[in-house]
This record gives sequence, C-alpha cells and structure tokens, in this order.
Amino acid sequence: MPKMAQTDFFSLSSILLVAVMWGATNPFIKKGSIGYNDLQANSKLGQLWLEIRFLVSRWQYVLPLIVNQLGSIVYVLTLQRTDLSLTVPMANSLTFVFTAITARLLGERQSGWRVYCGMVLVVMGTIICGLDKIM
Repeated sequence: MPKMAQTDFFSLSSILLVAVMWGATNPFIKKGSIGYNDLQANSKLGQLWLEIRFLVSRWQYVLPLIVNQLGSIVYVLTLQRTDLSLTVPMANSLTFVFTAITARLLGERQSGWRVYCGMVLVVMGTIICGLDKIM
C-alpha cells in the first residue's frame, strides 16, 4: 500500500506560509514596478534591456520578488510532504486573501463588500478542506 502524505500542523503551517509569502508580496511587486509601462526604447532588444535594467535596479520590486520566489521553494517542499489535493487549492485560494488584505493595508481601493464576501467564502472553504483531510 502506498504511503499517504500526512497532514499535520506543520503541513498546514507550511501551506499558510506559502500563501502569505505569495499573497503579501503581490501588491508590493505591483507597487515596485510603477513606471515600467512608461519605458520606451527604439528597438525590441533595447526595450528588453531597458525593462530588465529598470526592474533589477529597484529594490522595491526585487525584494518582494525574492520573498515571492522563496515562497515557491517552500511550496515545492510542502508538496513533497502533504496531500496534493489539499496543498494546491489551499495555497492558491489563500494567496488571494492575503493579496487582498495586503493591498488594502497599502491603500489600494477594492471593490467593496464582494471582495470581503469572497474572502470569507475562501477562508470557510479552506477550513472545510483542511478539516476533511485532518479527520
């Protein structure tokens, strides 16, 4: 019989950490890339160089991107330890929640009650999935 992936507190914490690392960095990456769309070069190669130089030179973009990519490493390590049918939906859906919360804390305007209603439904669904796998 194949060994089943275990779901424990460490696994759930890892999934939550991934969601925070992905979700909380998305608004910072967006904010750090302000001005990117205004870049103009005479050639496609020049445009590519200008865009890369712009993004790499901005710590406001690079630092959240590094944290985001570290979240991807934690995600891969978590996938090795947990049930795939739990990890993927929980990490991806909670990422939305943490993106919305962080964006709001940074002063971004949101669509109102629909965003918050969606967040509540996502969290409730995540709890149900988690409880189903634990019990």
